[in-house]
Amino acid sequence: MSTDPLDLADRALAFTDGDAQVTVTRERSLLSRFARSTPTQATAVDDTSVSVLVVRDGHVGTVETNDLSDDGLRAAAARARDAARAAADAAGGHGEHPGLPTVAQAGTPSAHAGFDAATADLDPAPGGAALAAAFAATAEHGLEAFGIWTTGRVETAIASSAGLRVADDVTDAYLKVIARDAHGRSGWGAAAGVAAGTLDADAVARQAVARVATTDPVALAPGEYEVVLEPDAVGSLLDMLGGLAFDGLAHAEGRGALTDRLGTPVAATGVTLVDDPLAAGGLPRAFDADGVAKAPLTLLRDGVAQAVAHDRRSAARAGGDAASTGHALAPGGSPWGAAPTNLVLHGGTAPDVGALIAGVERGLYVTRLWYLNVVHERSTTLTGTTRDGTFLIEDGRLTKPVRDVRFTDAALGILERTSALTTATSLVCEADFYGRRAAHGCVVPALRASGFRVTGQTTG
Repeated sequence: MSTDPLDLADRALAFTDGDAQVTVTRERSLLSRFARSTPTQATAVDDTSVSVLVVRDGHVGTVETNDLSDDGLRAAAARARDAARAAADAAGGHGEHPGLPTVAQAGTPSAHAGFDAATADLDPAPGGAALAAAFAATAEHGLEAFGIWTTGRVETAIASSAGLRVADDVTDAYLKVIARDAHGRSGWGAAAGVAAGTLDADAVARQAVARVATTDPVALAPGEYEVVLEPDAVGSLLDMLGGLAFDGLAHAEGRGALTDRLGTPVAATGVTLVDDPLAAGGLPRAFDADGVAKAPLTLLRDGVAQAVAHDRRSAARAGGDAASTGHALAPGGSPWGAAPTNLVLHGGTAPDVGALIAGVERGLYVTRLWYLNVVHERSTTLTGTTRDGTFLIEDGRLTKPVRDVRFTDAALGILERTSALTTATSLVCEADFYGRRAAHGCVVPALRASGFRVTGQTTG
């Protein structure tokens, strides 16, 4: 019996009747955690799951199983059918799901460079070498290393009663190193990509080491400061902004940040933001969870809001000429809506971060942001803290380390007050996988902005 994901999807689809979609996801991955320059956890995953979606009168039923036998697939199809029928009966009317996409509606997925054969082999040796390099680089400076190294291969296949039959095969790798001294002062370094061989563990560790303060940090009073955000901090903001401003469901329901603002300036003139699943340096993807082909979507052009992301369900809710943009997060559409997962912020003209810092008389340098939470969805107001390398900027240079601060500011507001961006961009993502592996990230430059709202000091 074939173990090919597309063959498995076809086999499961044969047990359904009416409108149905089967999604098969196979993950093979390795993950190593480390603390105090010692490996603490090693995990290997080899998992194949089958999701059966059935649509009845505009209502859906979804069931997932790891039982790949004919009996297991038959039972999953029956449960999905019963769930859809029960939902339709309970509603007493036609639901809002527009039905499965036809082959023409889904489009043809583009080829991409999201697969690396060497990474797909999942050899644990590169991970061991990465940890050894990180431990050695931090030890040179009397520091300890904390973090994770992980790599994976994810195969996805979709077959539907509407004739859709697509498959994708991608790899990803990620390394983060937090260098810490005996006083708890820390610095951050990270790298991600399609290929594990492109991650330079020594360079990542030395980046973290360079951000560890050598003197006790000073306190910073609440207020508004000019700020230089490294790519890791920018990526965190944009990842949150993706769901707040560009969720087509929230937009259709009038609670999104861009409601009544499409076609108007919402960010600085130099800010162009695209969701590009085929971008060089990113983590490419061929299609969304509905099987709709992914393609670049311009969200902001020179600061002007252009579009929001839709899956088929949110597009149906929006009405008019709205259509799926290939952003379904779950088969049949997520109840949370649709969101961009391949954000690319175009770079500017600053040659490097040093040039951003040189333009600041007094302000704050931030390596990364941590523990971000939404305060107000419509205004994109977030709160969080800085972490692992925060410094004062005085007269165009880094001076004293600063005790990590809490900030409360609008993500769109920071983009509106952006004055400069570096030319170079880098991939930023977070890969602490505690469920199904779904690696995604933002390709971003560093930026400088005014009016960064510091609201307090951390106690740690």
